[in-house]
Amino acid sequence: MPRLSTRTRRSARTRLSTRTRFSAVAALTALGTLASVGGATAADPTLNGQWAPFTRCPVEAPAMLAADGFDRTPQCVVSTSASGSIKLGKTTVVTGRTNLQFGVVQNADGTSTVVAPPGGALVADSATVPGGLLGLMCPSDIPVITGICQTLSDARLNKITATMESVGAPYAFDQTAGVLKDMPIVALPVRIHLENPLLGDKCYIGSASAPIVLRPRNLDYPAFGMSFFTGDGTLDEAGEMSRIDLTGAPQNDGTFAVPAAAGCGLNIGLINAAVNAKTGLPSAAGNNSLTLNSAQTHLAGLTAPGTVAPDAGKVLARNWRSAVR
Repeated sequence: MPRLSTRTRRSARTRLSTRTRFSAVAALTALGTLASVGGATAADPTLNGQWAPFTRCPVEAPAMLAADGFDRTPQCVVSTSASGSIKLGKTTVVTGRTNLQFGVVQNADGTSTVVAPPGGALVADSATVPGGLLGLMCPSDIPVITGICQTLSDARLNKITATMESVGAPYAFDQTAGVLKDMPIVALPVRIHLENPLLGDKCYIGSASAPIVLRPRNLDYPAFGMSFFTGDGTLDEAGEMSRIDLTGAPQNDGTFAVPAAAGCGLNIGLINAAVNAKTGLPSAAGNNSLTLNSAQTHLAGLTAPGTVAPDAGKVLARNWRSAVR
């Protein structure tokens, strides 16, 4: 399906009444989870018509441009969720909107290469940790921490913002899992940045070398839709571009492990220990979970990439640029 060939078109049309799923979120976005990377920035373009959701597709990435349309076929993927929740150890956080975007190069041998946008694949609304610092590490039998806890009547000192950050490109993208249930769709390496004046600016759960790896999967089949459009995004049944929409199904992952927090406070270990003891970190796989409500996934690519070979990647990029408003 992601390889929008003539055969795919024919197969997809025969299943328009079938409930399918292709949410690669994974992210998604799996993950507005405990946090965010901030909402879409002013740098994100506005795109016309059917291109509208694909604001961060890395069409100019070398791997995407080099896709020829025969052995390598390029496409854009976006998956969003308006709300959800994440449980890490003993702490559960309600999350806001998440937006996962990346490019995919489908290879002739059935494998695929995931290409992340320059700023990272995942963008999510920020979240506030319930109870703030008081809830995260107080009360404590550590004298230094007890002293800190006594200062937290000031709401500004108590509030903790959690931000989920991509720490590498998504990988293990499985297009078959996207149309089924209970199979991981994509692997998303992330870390969570805990921010508070007393925690300092280097307090993280997970790291680039030891990330939290989310593998969201569909809990139900999504509604399925397909449309065709011209290069600039205008709907046209004879258009050279195709878009698949898979909407409405929730996603979940309960398989990931969570490492201990590190770098909190002056990283002398006392605040790290208090945070980890109260929140139950590190937390083994099976004790944590991610839920994304009503995920909306869209996939766009050339309808017949072989007809523009060996320039499929360049044509996709040109079409994307023509839709920028």
